[in-house]
Amino acid sequence: MEYKQIQELIKTINKSNISELSIEEGDFKITIKQDFSGQPQYVMAPQVAPMQIQAPASAPQPVSAATAAPAKPAASNEANANHITIKSPMIGTFYRSPSPDKPVFVNVGDEVKKGHVLCIIEAMKLFNEIECEMNCRIIKVMADDTTPVEYDQPLFIVEPI
Repeated sequence: MEYKQIQELIKTINKSNISELSIEEGDFKITIKQDFSGQPQYVMAPQVAPMQIQAPASAPQPVSAATAAPAKPAASNEANANHITIKSPMIGTFYRSPSPDKPVFVNVGDEVKKGHVLCIIEAMKLFNEIECEMNCRIIKVMADDTTPVEYDQPLFIVEPI
């Protein structure tokens, strides 16, 4: 793991409420701990051999772990009672399209079938496609394109169809 990647990981953890993260890749091990006062603590084991992290040569593999949980309906608006919030299954960078010059995967008002790609979340140089787990209509996009997202952060509000 390169120094720059470790710095980005530390920044992401500092912005989250994660208290400890451990990563092991072959002979490389790193543990990042953060106490409740917000001051991070870093513990790093020595790296035995230099590692090169490369993006996969094949197309991104879909991640169908998009967590769906019922949204809290507003007391005054009964129409929101059947809306569902699709949340981020991981920490990473949220992308609405496969590349900057391509159209977005979904827009507000689109009817989406189960298995359709909603977005991509980049985590540690891996691009994970987040697929829809039901037939639905997109009501609202909660995350901005190219911004960091946290685990369990709301990404979309949808209405099952």
